[in-house]
Parts: sequence; C-alpha cells; structure tokens
Amino acid sequence: MELLKSLFQEYGFIINITILVLLLIVLFLEVLNRIELNRVEKRYRKLMKGNNKNLEELIMSYTENIDSAVEKVNQINESLKDVDSRLKKCIQKVGIVRYRAFDDVGSDLSFSVALLDENNDGIVLTGLFGRSECTTFAKPIENGISKYDLSDEEKQALDQALR
Repeated sequence: MELLKSLFQEYGFIINITILVLLLIVLFLEVLNRIELNRVEKRYRKLMKGNNKNLEELIMSYTENIDSAVEKVNQINESLKDVDSRLKKCIQKVGIVRYRAFDDVGSDLSFSVALLDENNDGIVLTGLFGRSECTTFAKPIENGISKYDLSDEEKQALDQALR
C-alpha cells in the first residue's frame, strides 16, 4: 500500500493528466455517438412518416407487395410466352409480284403474293386477270417449298418473302 502511495505521489500529475485526456476522448466519442444517433432517428422518422405501423409491420407489408408484384410478373411472362408462340404462326414475311399474264390485257393486273410465317409455312396466292375471266388460286408452302410447281412469278414472290 505504501508503494502505491509513493507511486501516486511521484507520478500523480501524470496520472491525473492521463485520466483527463482519457475523459476528454470518452466525452468526444459520446458527442459523436449522439450525433450519429440523431441522424439515425431522423432517417427512421422519415421512413416511418405517415405510417402508424411499426417497422416490422412496414417490412411485412412491403414484402407482401413484392410477392404480389413477382406473381403478376410471372403471369405476364406466361401470357407473353403464349402470345409469342401464337405470333410465330402469323404472317411475317410477304413477297408480291405484279405482272401481265396475257398479252391482250393492257396493264400489270395479275399478281402473285407469298404469305409466310416464321417457319416459312404459308401460301402463294396468284390472281390471273384476263379480258374475259379472272382466276385466283393458292398453293401451300411448307418450310419454304411448294409441293406444286410454281410459275416464275410465284417463285419470285416466294424468294422476296424468304429474304
């Protein structure tokens, strides 16, 4: 005990200064802590502004909203897949050639039209216009090829559609 008293008497000033410095450091840290706590409280009040719910209820509400949004997105994706599969079967490629089929007709009134979907399936529709009669007929196309012989104009229309 005597040793402790003698050490304190000898180094008392240094010990007091050290304690004072440590006290000032703790006080400074307490001020920084209060400032940060006020910042967090302001952010919390801003987050909870207009809500009578606690934070847990608010998070649960947002989670439910996210779940319903994800469900709607999944429904839209399914609907989009259905539309996309139906769109592949729609006419997407068209080629048309107008020509004069008969010498006694004055203008290019005859035509051949190729109508194809994404898989190059469809028809070639041909209309022949003459002075005394008009004839229209169609030839099926599968994978860009007809089972029937095509005229030069029909081949031209088909090539336009395939390009």
